Amino acid sequence: MSATQQADTDQLNDAKDSAKVGVVLTEAAATKVKALIEQEGEEGLRLRVEVSPGGCSGLRYGLYFDTDVRDGDTVQDYEGFGVIVDKMSIPYLIGASIDFADRIDAQGFTIDNPNAQGSCACGDSFH
Repeated sequence: MSATQQADTDQLNDAKDSAKVGVVLTEAAATKVKALIEQEGEEGLRLRVEVSPGGCSGLRYGLYFDTDVRDGDTVQDYEGFGVIVDKMSIPYLIGASIDFADRIDAQGFTIDNPNAQGSCACGDSFH
């Protein structure tokens, strides 16, 4: 297999792995999550990403650290940590990406979700 074919195969496999979890972290988000997990100092922490009912638009994102992997959860490994998504949230998160900004005009995690048809004015929930 040529280097080009191998690179194409690797990209396809990465896309398939991301589709299983439904969400992709940008390099900035992955770096921040890894730093926060290291700061916590607890063995086995992973980032859990979920969608649950709530907010003024109907659905709300949740991002938090968790050590438990429940039945039906999918875990995607990043360098140094894992991202957990439960089976109910995966369909809402397919193709979504999580980014992190630390600028004077924006700070924190943001989720770009092509499945969201709209969101509320505060940006905390979507439908």
